[in-house]
Amino acid sequence: MTRPLTKRSLLKMAGWAGVAATAALVGCGKKDEAAPDAASAASIPESTASVAAAAPAGPLNIAFAYVGPVGDAGWTYAHDQGRLAVEKEFGDKVKTTFVEKVPEGPDAERVIRDMVGQGNKLIFGTTFGYMEPMLKVAADNKDVKFEHATGYKTADNMRTYDSRTYEGAYMAGVIAGGMTKSNTLGVVGSIPIPEVIRNINAFTLGAQSVNPKVKTKVVWINNWFDPPKETEGAQSLINQGADVLFQNTDSSAVLQTAEKAGKYAFGWDSDMSKFGPKSHLASAVINWAPYYIKATKDALEGTWSTGGVWWGVKEGAIDLVSISDKVPADLKAKVDTVKAGLKDGSFVIWKGPIVGQDGKDVLAKDAVADDKFLGGINFYVKGVDGAIPSSK
Repeated sequence: MTRPLTKRSLLKMAGWAGVAATAALVGCGKKDEAAPDAASAASIPESTASVAAAAPAGPLNIAFAYVGPVGDAGWTYAHDQGRLAVEKEFGDKVKTTFVEKVPEGPDAERVIRDMVGQGNKLIFGTTFGYMEPMLKVAADNKDVKFEHATGYKTADNMRTYDSRTYEGAYMAGVIAGGMTKSNTLGVVGSIPIPEVIRNINAFTLGAQSVNPKVKTKVVWINNWFDPPKETEGAQSLINQGADVLFQNTDSSAVLQTAEKAGKYAFGWDSDMSKFGPKSHLASAVINWAPYYIKATKDALEGTWSTGGVWWGVKEGAIDLVSISDKVPADLKAKVDTVKAGLKDGSFVIWKGPIVGQDGKDVLAKDAVADDKFLGGINFYVKGVDGAIPSSK
C-alpha cells in the first residue's frame, strides 16, 4: 500500500541533489512558526467554510512532505507514525507516499508540484516553511486538498493544523522543577519563533508551579535537526550548571548528552526513552494520528473544508509518556492532575497573573490568554535568563 519514496523554517538549502532523488516520491521531512498577524488568522479555531467536492472513486492518493529524516526519532518520526495510522485505519481505500528531507523554499514547491503530478489528491506539508510554496501550488490545483502544519494562511483548498506542544512542555516542567538540585534548567532551542518561545515559557511555568526558585537558561542552535549542534548546546547548558535539560529540537542528541554527563533530560515529539534510559525523565509527545485520520476521512467522505485546527491533550494529540520510576509519586500525581485538567478544560496554563522578564504582567490576574495571544508570543516569562535573539 505504501510506496516508500517527524515545531520548518531556516533550514539552509541542503542542495537540490538531496531532493532530486525524491522526484519519484522516494524518501521523507518540520516546521517553523511565525506569529500570525491580526488580519491573517490569530486563534486557529475550527472552520466549516468552503466544503470541497466529494473524493473520486478508487484509492485516495495521499502524500506527505517531511522536512527531516523519518529516522530523526522526533518530529518527522511522529508525523510518519500518523501516516502509518492512516494506512491502518483505511486500508485499501488509501495509498500513501512520502518525501523526506525536503528543504523549505523553492525546492519544497518543486516537490509538492511533483506530488500533484503523481496523482495525489490530499497533500500534507509538515513544516511552517512550506506555507508559501503550498499556497502557490494550491492556487494552481483546485481539485487537490492541501494541509499545512503549523501555519496560519489558508485557501479554499488549503487548511492548517497544529498541536499544542506547550501543554507537553508544561507537564515536563512540573517534573523538571521537582527533580532539579541546582535549580537551573536548560533548554536547547531551535528557531526563536513564537512556537518555540511559547514552549520554553510553558516549561518554565510548569517548573515554577512546584519550585519557584528555578531559572531556565536557553541555547539557540538556529536549526530544527542538527545533532552535532544539539549536542554542543546541551553540553554548554550543563557547563552553566543546568542539571535538567529540555529541548525544542528534533533529534535525541540532547537526551544522549545528558545521559553521558549524568544529568536528566526529556524526550520531545516522540518517546525517546530508549536513547537515554538513565537520564530520561519523560517524553512530551505528539500524536498526529487523530488529525490525520480525521482529515483523510473528510476527504474520502467529501466533507473536507478549509480553516484550521489546533489540538492538544483534550483531543488526544499531546501527552507526557514513559515517566521514569525515578520521578517521585507526588510529581507524577501533579502531572496527572494537570493532564486531567487540560483534558476536561478545568486547568488553564496561560492564566494570569503571568509576569515577564521585566517584572510587568503580560497577563493580568485571572485573565486567560486566547489563541491570538499564544500565537504571537515574543517574550520570556520571569525566570528565563537572557534575551530572545532575532529570527531573521
